[in-house]
Formats: sequence, C-alpha cells, structure tokens
Amino acid sequence: MAHKIRWSPRAVSNLEDICNYIAVDSEYYAILFAKKINSIIKAIPQFPKAGRIVPEYADEHIRERIYKNYRIVYRIKEDIIEIVAICHGSKPISS
Repeated sequence: MAHKIRWSPRAVSNLEDICNYIAVDSEYYAILFAKKINSIIKAIPQFPKAGRIVPEYADEHIRERIYKNYRIVYRIKEDIIEIVAICHGSKPISS
C-alpha cells in the first residue's frame, strides 16, 4: 500500500531546532543533516515496518529510524506515515 508522508508540527519544529543548533558551528553541516533526514523519511513508505518498534511505546504502529544520534519517530496509519518527532537519542520521547 502506498503511504503518504505527513509531518507533525512537533517534528517540523524538532528538525528546525536541530538544524539551527548545528548551523551555529556550520551551516554546511546543518544543510547536510536536513537533507539526510529528509532522504531517510522519503524512503520510509517503501518499507514502513523496517524501522524498529519504539521501546517506550511497544506499539507496532509506532516505529523509528536512527540516523547518527537522532531518532526519527513515525506512526504508521492506514494510508499515512506521520513523522511524529525527531529527537536526540539521549533525550526521552515525551507524549
């Protein structure tokens, strides 16, 4: 089934905050980071269950992909993949 991608406002804000933080030291690496995150997200619909189940929730519909130290958390719905959050691995995912 083809899934569309929808970003939650929280995930958009997360990515902006992370990129702004990286850009303080290097605008180039902030752009590279954003491109890589977007490329990972664009690939999720091909194999949505390839991401691991998020341990905090133990729900097969809430999964994550890891890039470096960051977690890309997404929810699989009938025809939509919702990007829920992008957060550093050392921080807990809050509801």
